[in-house]
Amino acid sequence: MNRITQLFHIQYPIIQAGMVWASGWKLASAVSNAGALGLIGSGSMYPDVLLEHIRKCKQATQNPFGVNVPLLYPDIDKLIDIIIAEKVPIVFTSAGNPKTWTPVLKAAGITVVHVVSSGLFAAKSEAAGVDAVVAEGFEAGGHNGREETTSMVLIPSVCEQVKIPVIAAGGIGSGKAMTAAFALGAEGVQVGSRFVASPEASSHPHFKQAVLDAKEGDTMLAMKKLTPVRLLRNHFYETIKAAEDNGADPLLLKELLGRARAKTGMFEGDLNEGELEIGQVSALIHTLKPAGDIVKEIWEEFNHTRRQLCL
Repeated sequence: MNRITQLFHIQYPIIQAGMVWASGWKLASAVSNAGALGLIGSGSMYPDVLLEHIRKCKQATQNPFGVNVPLLYPDIDKLIDIIIAEKVPIVFTSAGNPKTWTPVLKAAGITVVHVVSSGLFAAKSEAAGVDAVVAEGFEAGGHNGREETTSMVLIPSVCEQVKIPVIAAGGIGSGKAMTAAFALGAEGVQVGSRFVASPEASSHPHFKQAVLDAKEGDTMLAMKKLTPVRLLRNHFYETIKAAEDNGADPLLLKELLGRARAKTGMFEGDLNEGELEIGQVSALIHTLKPAGDIVKEIWEEFNHTRRQLCL
């Protein structure tokens, strides 16, 4: 037991990231049933869809689960109302100022965690009243911090600046990586990309196979003039890169991005023109495994590695 397992009432200090187009109720409930914390990723859901996923998750698990909410979501007030009405116990927020919604969620008895990419934002999140922070390094998939700080540097920096528990994210897909994160001061880990390669993830099978096929260097950070995002290299990425190399302004990048680009790639399986968000750790993922097996494997390797290092 540590502060993270006590905070979330879970067996293992492992959190499944709330990833768009991957983290529906099937994945969240499978992870929670395995003793870790599953999260529903609301960033790709309309309010009525989120409501359906929350209710199905309740039916599929008796263990705690949560919802990840991007604070820049257009109808965030509707998402928050649903989360409160359905008595979801845990909310992870990201991509915005936690001051706005943390007091509302806390008043409803909800445990709140905010995702940060710097020690400065970690301190501000603590001041806003969150219960823990996720320190997400530059290696992570999807939307990323502009600071481009790697997990190896970010985790101890955040731990120095806050007293609340720190959850490490970015480049973590194994028990060995979890051990390293704990050595740097983290009390839990958030795992994203590894869970994409599971039957329960709602991502398209073509995208899952692309993750399994990824090699070192196959992911790159793009769209820094908008919101930095780590993507698998494909035709869409090359189009964006060429535009950025030619000095494209944010308006042109938005035009190239268009609508539903992430859905096209990760959910519908268009590997050429879709936005394929995944972390650098994809180069180390070679097999598709059930989410429960992934939790077990990470936890067992974590304990084995600690014993080897005499920690």
